[in-house]
Amino acid sequence: YEQVLGEEKYTFIEELKNPRSVTILIKGSNKHSLTQIKDAVYDGLRAVRNTIEDKCLIPGAGAFEIAAYTALINHVPSVNSKAQLGIKAFANSLLIIPKTLAMNSGYDPQDVIVKLSHAYNSFKQPVGVNPQSGEAFVSQDRGIYDNYRVKKQLLTSCPKIASKLLITDEIMRAGLSSLKSNQ
Repeated sequence: YEQVLGEEKYTFIEELKNPRSVTILIKGSNKHSLTQIKDAVYDGLRAVRNTIEDKCLIPGAGAFEIAAYTALINHVPSVNSKAQLGIKAFANSLLIIPKTLAMNSGYDPQDVIVKLSHAYNSFKQPVGVNPQSGEAFVSQDRGIYDNYRVKKQLLTSCPKIASKLLITDEIMRAGLSSLKSNQ
């Protein structure tokens, strides 16, 4: 069928039995809007491609982070060294995702984390932040997932970046200390 959009005339052919390609028509009021839409479509298609290639999804809405946090905190007593401090710090850093989701939804992050931890321990399955209520819910039941490769990249990159920042901070402090002692 043909349709006029704005001043342009387009022909649409839909519901083919074996389509080999797809065209996505994007129209916007200005260049910025078009760029935003184009980026969103690209990100969505990339997420689908990642899922197909990985053949794996991770429970979303902060569910993975709550499960990983709980597993790490439960592991701490079995470690008999100061590595316990690092494990606790890493576990707490994982909570930034559900805390941010709670805060962006208008809920108290600490209150939401307590609810999520309690629900996870009760249900024994990953639970995430419900943005409408601030309560815990099983994100898989609502089809909310994260990409495996994105989560893997996050878990490998963040500790490395934090290490580099801490080293840089130590170098800067040492440099400032030596400057002060030379004066």
